[in-house]
Amino acid sequence: MSNKKSGKLNINRTTRVIALLGILGAQALVLSVLENFIPAIPGLPPGAKPGFSNIVTMFTATIMGFPGAFGITLIKSVFAGITRGVTAGLMSFSGGLLSTIVMVVLLNFKKNPFGIMGISIMSAVAHNIGQLIVACIISGTPALVSGYGPLLLLFAIITGAITGTILRIVMPALEKQSEFLGF
Repeated sequence: MSNKKSGKLNINRTTRVIALLGILGAQALVLSVLENFIPAIPGLPPGAKPGFSNIVTMFTATIMGFPGAFGITLIKSVFAGITRGVTAGLMSFSGGLLSTIVMVVLLNFKKNPFGIMGISIMSAVAHNIGQLIVACIISGTPALVSGYGPLLLLFAIITGAITGTILRIVMPALEKQSEFLGF
């Protein structure tokens, strides 16, 4: 059921939301899987990843707000839990939730002084803080903050800048796909 004039599907909003979240969720999972092929960076905690799937989460936050971005975060966390274990799932969820909250709050400023790059960097920092908190709780070792914190901060700034740059580049394609579904 397509509308020949506009090139958009003529389906109800709930169906369009579910379809778009399914597409975006699949894209986030593919990026997450591809990240696993990147070798570990010496000196970083086990499992430290660039966070390319957060490109999809941030895009989702820009067009669907917190509910959509939270849905992507939840999909990624469940996937991490199934494929890498409960601890990875908890780490993914805690970092993803804090990151999503930060990105949605910053995206909702009337005059956004940060831009995509700044929001991406701050979201990456929030993601690492969320994961570090859970790591401290699980391990019972608050010293992780002073040991890994500075390194994770630097890693977050670098990876946040990379994912922000990639989002800028792929934004037109993501917008086109979303516009097809009426977003």
